[in-house]
Formats: sequence, structure tokens, C-alpha cells
Amino acid sequence: MKYILAFLCLCGFMKSFSQKATIHYIDTKITVDGQFNEAVWQQLPEYTGFYNYLPTDIGLAENQTSVKLFHNGEYLYVRAIYNDSTTETRVSTLKRDVSISFSDSFVMILDTQNQEQNGYLFAVNSLGNQTDGLVGRVNNGYNLSFSWNAIWQSKAVLNGNKKQYELAIPLKSLNFNKENPVFGVQFYVRDIKNNSWTILKNVKRNYANLDLRFTEKFTVENLPDIATSRFTVTPSITTNYQENVTAKTDETVFAPSIDVQYNLTSSLKLDATINPDFSQIDVDQQVTNLTRFAIFFPERRNFFLENADLFSNLGVDGVNPFYSRRIGAESSIQFGLKLSGNIAPKTRIGVLNVQTDQENENASQNYSVLVGEQQLSENFTATAYLINRQETNNFEFVDDYNRVTGMNLNYKSNNNKWIGIANVGKSFNDGINAKNNFYNAGIWYNQRGLAWNAQVKKVEENYLTDVGFTPRLYNFDAINNVVVREGYTQTTVGVEYQKFYENSKTLNSVRYLNYNNNTYFDDQGNQNQSSHFLNAAVFFKDLSAVYYVINYDDVDLKYGFDPLGNGDSLQPNRYRFGILKVGYNSANNQKFRYRVNVQKGTYYSGKRTTAGVYLNYQLLPFANLELTHDVNHIDLNELGNETFHLSRFTSEIFFSNRLNWTTYVQYNTQRDNFNINSRLQWEYKPLSYIYFVVSDNFTQNLARKNWGIAFKMNKRFDF
Repeated sequence: MKYILAFLCLCGFMKSFSQKATIHYIDTKITVDGQFNEAVWQQLPEYTGFYNYLPTDIGLAENQTSVKLFHNGEYLYVRAIYNDSTTETRVSTLKRDVSISFSDSFVMILDTQNQEQNGYLFAVNSLGNQTDGLVGRVNNGYNLSFSWNAIWQSKAVLNGNKKQYELAIPLKSLNFNKENPVFGVQFYVRDIKNNSWTILKNVKRNYANLDLRFTEKFTVENLPDIATSRFTVTPSITTNYQENVTAKTDETVFAPSIDVQYNLTSSLKLDATINPDFSQIDVDQQVTNLTRFAIFFPERRNFFLENADLFSNLGVDGVNPFYSRRIGAESSIQFGLKLSGNIAPKTRIGVLNVQTDQENENASQNYSVLVGEQQLSENFTATAYLINRQETNNFEFVDDYNRVTGMNLNYKSNNNKWIGIANVGKSFNDGINAKNNFYNAGIWYNQRGLAWNAQVKKVEENYLTDVGFTPRLYNFDAINNVVVREGYTQTTVGVEYQKFYENSKTLNSVRYLNYNNNTYFDDQGNQNQSSHFLNAAVFFKDLSAVYYVINYDDVDLKYGFDPLGNGDSLQPNRYRFGILKVGYNSANNQKFRYRVNVQKGTYYSGKRTTAGVYLNYQLLPFANLELTHDVNHIDLNELGNETFHLSRFTSEIFFSNRLNWTTYVQYNTQRDNFNINSRLQWEYKPLSYIYFVVSDNFTQNLARKNWGIAFKMNKRFDF
């Protein structure tokens, strides 16, 4: 029976792709109800023959999906039917813009410029909950941000064994060009019950399922010149009361703001914001930082996210000249303007200007970014940029400035196994004109079962990026309480070997080797750190896993380091230390999921013992509960010992797809902070929200530091 089914699926696949993949133009409208009663659905070609992706990537899927799509110049309509083996369904959330990894879902990825640089994700789970986001290239892969939003329609219907999905996506929300009428399209289906992913265009599991290099190329008939709707306006009001208990002060702030998006063309968008407020953003997940350098947190603010890969992908990991979270971190944003998108089929530009206000000792600043990206050929893409931070006085520039310029060259092979990147950069500051460069070259190879990479980067001591993220350039000397800026050269090598066991009854795969090394040299060529990472893992048929990790560091510590925060610093010396971690991850298609790990080893001149647990219980569709706890015990002998606890409890209560109540409780002894953030969120109209937020901060001994209440309401208008 399996062979007959596979043969029929193959015939359907050959039939659906025997003609050129096309998104037809049909001048009609439909009702998005998941019923597919309109006659237009009967006249369209069907795209089926989905492949397995996980837990196996061999052959056609046993449970097949069929998709049809067309557009009418205003909406892109999609119809999908997943032929499940059961009438049951399971979802993990009714909250918008949450990962669909743990829900029965249908997902579509659109690369509307067909440049394999950036795209859109639209997903609907089987109870109708929407998720949308941006897919963007980042060095050797792609990442996904759920912070971007669009107004679109969808409906999910449970029809016996069939899971039916219907979508209507406004073309005005997409960045397309009539002169380039080819969309890269990928569909995939998540069935959490059998823990499977199935996908339209065959992608092997060593690549991400959102990899834009593997999309099917659809020719789009009769794309419109411009979007039907050209204006989006979102005004908001926020009332915020904050009491600082420690300082015995309080403050009530009433702040109106407005965000505008104007479609200059269908592929070029102008964003503007005045007095923006970001109080609806989730709180950052706190971490225990035992390194000597700062931790990266992702951007969540919507203004910075449209075409975000243009701005955020100007450097490499650990050396990025533009980090948008620097803007508005110390003073409020007065206004911002951003022009981004395609001005030609192979040319993208990004222009950003943001003005901040003066607050206390922080002077007002103007931030400007100019980015140009050109696809030179099928294999090469070049990017050039200029970043400027300049102090202002009543909108007049002051001589205090920082400028960074550079160029990047990206390579991708036709067989998608090779990726290369080269970067050069230079910074400019008043009175500094030497040792201000950045260089990088890297190569990655990836095939099923084997991957390796090599990279070298050089950061000179005066490569200053005031709006960037270059943490290793700055060394804090805990003994003398000063920051010392030092250039460095870093080499990176890595290799991974994994074998898949398709015919085994117990094993899915074994990662025999995953090794990575980062070695750092100072400006004199002396090695000051070499970090080794070694990992192996066994993945069972249900994708649960048991694994180990060995981290080993050889550090020539040049400056005092106080990891315990007790004032007793490690002295400059040569330290060699390592730690062994073993852990187990349960299968992720269960209502109760968990991960546990223990670690034991050395840490600089002392010892370190660590344990961690992650628990998740899904009372769905009504609630989702999550608890993590990590404990780090460090004993540095005569310098003292300390135990750092980090706990995070998340409670999500779903009253409907549009009304939810989320509470975060975080306990971090390293930062002496116990935080509670509770937010009621109501989407009373599409992308129009009312928020009520209560936040409370205590010391680890439960002495209150500050607390506050915020109310926010916004309304989105499309003209």
C-alpha cells in the first residue's frame, strides 16, 4: 500500500510540475472561510508531492498536502489541504507571532524579489492562529524574526482527516517588482502529533527549512505597478506610572506617538515614527553571563524590522558595525525615518535616520545609515554602507561624531554547498586616523552529513562603532576599574559529521563529531585565548536526544576579572580550564516536554558545577506553562565562592485568538533582580491593540526596588 501511495504521489507531483509553476492572475474575490466553495479553486493547477524533511528526509511524505494559489492584483490567495491520518489536532498556543514548531500548521515562505536575500513567512495553525515574520540572510544562513506584522486573512477548518487552510495576503504588504515577476515560494506542513515536517521543494535536513535558496520559482502573472493601498498609519497613546521605591520618587508619563508607512512603489517603502513607544515588547530573557564580554540581545522594535537584514547584516558574529538596540538605549527617540527596498530587480537600498532627545547627561544624537546592496551575478552579492552617529544641539551637528564605512562580498555556489563572505570596514573619529580597520574572510561547506567552516577576522584597536556591537574589543580591568581597548585577530575552524539511520527502529541519527575552535591573538601576534567546543549526540526515532559537550579554554588573562562580583578579582595569569556537560532532551511532540543537563569541571583557578532544567506543560488550547532553572556554583578558593541562580517562569493564558494574558517571573541572583512582568493583550482589530502591563522589580532578597503600571492603545489605519 505504501508503494502504491508513493507512486500516486509521484504521479501527482509530476503532473503538477509538468507545467511551469505559475501564480495565475484571476479577477475575482473569494470569502476566506476554509471551505473552498468558489469555482475559481476548481480551475487552478494543484501543487503536491510534498517531501519528507523530518524526522526523515528520504522520499515523499505519506501524509500529502495539496496547494492552489492565485492573485487578483490586490490579494494573494492560497488554499491548502493536509491529508492527516487522524481527526485529532494539537496546537501549542493561541498567541499571535509565536513559533509554530509545536503546533499542527501550514507555513508559506515568499521570496518576492527572488534574490534569496530576504523574504516573508506566513503560518496558520490548525485552530486558526496566525504567525508572520521576516526571513533574512545572516552570514552563512538565514534567521527569522516574528516581530514584523502585516494584516492578512486566514481560516483553518478541521474537516475529518483533512486540515484545510485558506489565506489571503495583501500584495501591499509585500516587497515586489513588476519587472521581476518571479517569486521564490516554499510550503511546508508541521504535524506535531507524529513529529513530522513535510515540504514542497525537496530540502535535506542539513539545511534550514526556511533556506531561501531552495524555494520553488513561481512566475506571477500581471503583477500590479503599485500596491492598491499606499498608506498605513498607526497612532498610539501610552500612560505609564513608575515608582522608584529606593529613591522615593515617582513619575506619571502620558505619551502619544505615531507610526506611518508609505509605499513609494510596490518594492520601496518609507517608514516614519514620531515619539515612538515600545512598551508592548516582551521583556528580554535574562542570562547568566560568566564571560568577560557583553551578551547580544535581538532587536524587537517594529520600526527597525522592515528590510532589517539590510541594516543588521553588515558585519559578522561578534563584529557588527550597526546594532539598532544602541539607538534609544540611553535617551528617547524623537523621530525616525527609513527608506528601504528595491529600486531595481537586483538593487536594494536602505536609508535610516533617527534623532534622539537630550536626557540628563546624555546629549541628543542623530543616527544615520546608508546601505546599498547589489546582486552582481547569480553567485555574488556586494553590500556597501556608511553609518554616522553625531551629537546635535537644536538639530545642528556638533563635532562629536563616529562614522563607519565598509563593503561586504557574499558568495553562494550553484549547488548550495558553498558559502563565502569577505568584509572590510573602517571607522572615523575626530583625532583618530590609524589602526581603525576591520577585515574578515570566511568559508562554509555543507552537505548531508558533513559540514565544515573556516574564518579569520582582524579588528584593530581603533575600529570604533558607537552604534555597533564589538564586545571583544573592550576589556574591563576589574583591578583598576578601567576599560582597555585592544585589537585582536580571531581564527575559527569547525567540522560536523552526522550519520542518519533510516532503517533503524530506535535511532534517527548520531552526531559523531561537532567540533569548533576560536583562537584569538593580540596585535603582537601572541595567543591570548583558545576556546575548544566538542559535542556528540544520539537522536532517537522520536527525536529525543542524549548528548555531551566539552568546553576547554586556554586563556592568557591580561586584566583583572571579577566573575563572582565580590571585589576579589582573578589576577593576570595563564589559565587552562574545562567543563563536561551531559544532557537529555525529551521528544518535543508531547504535552509535557523537558530538558535536563549537568556540568562539572574547572573554571579559571577554581571549580564549577552547573545544572539546568527546562519544563513545559501545555494545557491547550487554554494555557501554556514554562519553567527554566539554571544554577552555577563557582568556587575560586581564596577568592571566594558563589552560587548563581537563574529562574524564569512563563504563564500564557489564552481567552481567544485575540485576547491573552502573559506573565513572566524572572529571578537572577547574578544581577540581584527578581522581576515580575504581567501583560494583558487584546487585539480588538487586526494589528490594533490594547495593553495593560504591570511590572515589579525586587532584589533577590525580595526588597522592592521599583514598580510600574502601563496602559497603551493603538489603532492601525490603512488608506
